[in-house]
Amino acid sequence: MSARSAGDGSVSLLTLELRYEHDVVLARQRARQLAGLLGFDVQEQTRVATAVSEIARNAHEYAGGGQVRFRIVRDPDGPSVFSVRVRDQGPGIADVDAILDGRYVSRTGMGLGILGARRLSDRFHLESAPGKGTTVEIGRALPHNARFTMADADRVVSAIAQGTSQSPFEEIQRQNQELLQALDEVRTGRAQVEQLNIELESTNRGVLALYAELDDRAQDLKRASEYKSRFLSDISHELRTPLTSVLNLTRLLLDRTDGELTGEQEYQVSLVRDSVGTVIDLVNELLDLARIEAGRTTLRPTEFTIGSFFASLQGIARPLLVSDRVTLHVDRQQDATMMFTDEKRLAQILRNFVSNAIKFTEAGEIRIAAQPESDDSVRFLVSDTGVGIAPQHQSKIFEDFVQVDGPIQRRVRGTGLGLPLSRKLAGLLGGRVELESAEGKGSVFSVVIPRVLAESDVLEAAGMDGEPA
Repeated sequence: MSARSAGDGSVSLLTLELRYEHDVVLARQRARQLAGLLGFDVQEQTRVATAVSEIARNAHEYAGGGQVRFRIVRDPDGPSVFSVRVRDQGPGIADVDAILDGRYVSRTGMGLGILGARRLSDRFHLESAPGKGTTVEIGRALPHNARFTMADADRVVSAIAQGTSQSPFEEIQRQNQELLQALDEVRTGRAQVEQLNIELESTNRGVLALYAELDDRAQDLKRASEYKSRFLSDISHELRTPLTSVLNLTRLLLDRTDGELTGEQEYQVSLVRDSVGTVIDLVNELLDLARIEAGRTTLRPTEFTIGSFFASLQGIARPLLVSDRVTLHVDRQQDATMMFTDEKRLAQILRNFVSNAIKFTEAGEIRIAAQPESDDSVRFLVSDTGVGIAPQHQSKIFEDFVQVDGPIQRRVRGTGLGLPLSRKLAGLLGGRVELESAEGKGSVFSVVIPRVLAESDVLEAAGMDGEPA
């Protein structure tokens, strides 16, 4: 006795005719035996045997008999499937959809058997029509992604042929044992579920307490942030007035309004002016940061060309050059491109880039350029031939008050707020800041912003995004 290969790629293992009631028991036995020979574990064998028994019993009771065909459906792209097809020539099922949806159960429980068999199967297919009979095919994938060969099929068929069949009484005993074992598993599972429910309830209480604590901490952090922003805003306003007065006084002295100064006096007054200028820059940056964090930044978008913007930026940047060894170049290729955004904030970002480039470039050139992006954005770049930034420091320089230690850093003044502020301003403009740098080869700072500032970005910056700021 050997297996037969069908034209559809399947391998037929065994066919049984359902004529008498003990044939239903035989179909169950063969289903379990074949499942065991194919490598299914005991629980899987029971599932397959139970599903086959239910469908075979339906065929015997409602159609007066039928045929059970056991086969392997081979799949070249996946595991083979142990398939059992039960076919009858009975009256058929009037409303298949109602049974499969669980909406119909006959007085004899026919619908329950079909639904149960479907739940026990990986694959389930039912075809039926009144007067044309019913075909039900159930299947389970072979374990361990097994691929089935004809040699495997011959081995299974030979083992079945040599085996002995149990009597119906022995099969019923075994079925009862399986039922008792299933009941024990259900009881064990129920006890585990109850224990899990207790643990889950305890965990839920813990999670609720944790969320409550997190809410309290969030409120504390929110209040602390508001206090910090208010403090920075107040102290900045209080400092700007006297600092501006001192700066104006140094300007009067250097302009010789009250008489000539000696060389030493001019040097000392210049030191005072530079120091005051550093403090004023710090105060202005702190005030801008406080406004951004509090959601109180006002954006005023206007229409301008990149050419006019670069002209203004070049006029601001040139006085910052203190060495003839550094030159400033402005790329004019995109001069005619129109922008609609906050020109003042964009200039503030690029001024910070240019200022840093000047500080850390002892000789070479600084170049300002603009490039269109594919998403209707514009990339503004400030490149230099300065000392560059090591990879491990490139993320740190965007943190508040952080400066990279180095020989040049010790000679130049700075607050460590320019780049963090630039990144936050870029976010308000709907864009981002990017950096490319290598030690000894210079740096390229760029800001990418939309060519047209969205109205939602204007409202969000001012704390008007639909929620109280």
